[in-house]
Amino acid sequence: MNSPQYITDKKGKKVSVVLSLKDYKKILEDLEEFEDIKLYDAVKARNEDTISLEDYIAKRKKSKK
Repeated sequence: MNSPQYITDKKGKKVSVVLSLKDYKKILEDLEEFEDIKLYDAVKARNEDTISLEDYIAKRKKSKK
């Protein structure tokens, strides 16, 4: 990651940051992966019975008839 550049106000307080497009995209990818992990963990924490995808599809096809 490149060093970010900061935009400051008149008092020198950092108010914004400038990132390279590459760094920005990497951060977005990391956030998306983190969200996926959080969702996975939340579902696993419910400790519910599971069903395979194949069984689910078969069950759905039967219920549509």
